[in-house]
Amino acid sequence: MEPKDFELECTTVWSFKKRGKWATHNSKYRGNWSPDVVRNLILRYSKEGDYLLDPMVGGGTTAIECKLLNRNLLALDINPDAVLLTKKALEFESRFKPKIVVNINDARNLKMLKNNSIDFILIHPPYADIIKYSDKTIHEDLSNIHDSNKFCDEIEVVAKELFRVLKSEKFCAVLMGDTRRKKYYQPLAFMVMQRFLSVGFTLKEDIIKHQHNCKTTGFWTKKSQEANFLLIMHEHIFIFQKL
Repeated sequence: MEPKDFELECTTVWSFKKRGKWATHNSKYRGNWSPDVVRNLILRYSKEGDYLLDPMVGGGTTAIECKLLNRNLLALDINPDAVLLTKKALEFESRFKPKIVVNINDARNLKMLKNNSIDFILIHPPYADIIKYSDKTIHEDLSNIHDSNKFCDEIEVVAKELFRVLKSEKFCAVLMGDTRRKKYYQPLAFMVMQRFLSVGFTLKEDIIKHQHNCKTTGFWTKKSQEANFLLIMHEHIFIFQKL
């Protein structure tokens, strides 16, 4: 139920060639973040018994790690399918019994939480519409937004809520990647970073995460050579602090 040979990362470059498969972790939910990333973040920026928040829980990676590492968690997602997957992923025995609540909710409205009530926040938003996690019947789903500026406008609303509910001196970790529009680089991660800074967060760390085993890499390798553009093989993990 635990990873073998796990070591806490100590630099600003993280690279995990093998995807963690301990407990109920799997890669079936496209675009979900690596359990190695989540475990590193939880161990470095929280302690046992803390109350954590993941407002876009996706396939449940954060929830699994919180159960293994004895952190209480409010796990939210606007997509009912993600909520069901997360609840299913929690169906394993652990020596700890933290309080983990999983609900459907829009990350732009955290009215169930009081100001300054959360010890640590982890969030892995969609990268605009690179991967669409629902059809357009879920109108509030940010993965249906194509325009980068409009996407960042909505992310700023999320950031305001996260800043409100986070305790002073505590941390918020955001994993974001960049994209291309018509072959030209779109620095989506830095655009999102600026929105978090604009609502009051301070940037403590910018971690570069190396991407491995990306789907369709062979196809896009040929395309990159033909059209003369480079494949994006990194993401950013921003660690923000509320001072």
